[in-house]
Amino acid sequence: MKIKRNRTHTEKTLVGEADDRKRTIYEAMSSRGKKFIQKIGYENWNPFDEPRDPINLRTETTQRTAHELFREFLHSYDQKSVSTQFSRGVMEMAMGLINGDDRVLAMYEFSLWYRDLLEEEIDK
Repeated sequence: MKIKRNRTHTEKTLVGEADDRKRTIYEAMSSRGKKFIQKIGYENWNPFDEPRDPINLRTETTQRTAHELFREFLHSYDQKSVSTQFSRGVMEMAMGLINGDDRVLAMYEFSLWYRDLLEEEIDK
């Protein structure tokens, strides 16, 4: 059961103005654009839709993107020049960490474990 609501004079005026603007936009369109509108239905077409939210940039816990992590790491790296393979590896790790890729997380955990192992061996 639908409940009918009585519109106030102001609401009727606003709806009427929107319909007039919609009709004006439709009439100004090319025949190709009108065909598209007819396909989806003039009643369903809303030329006043709000813009969609931009894609959220994926970041990790420090709120950096993969590209930012990549640049910061290479900038802080001691070597003067790095190979293409090295750069690819850094970017793959940055992307994998942000996306939660199990393969990259495993490589990261292994690297930490191996670093600790080396430190223990050197201290002996």
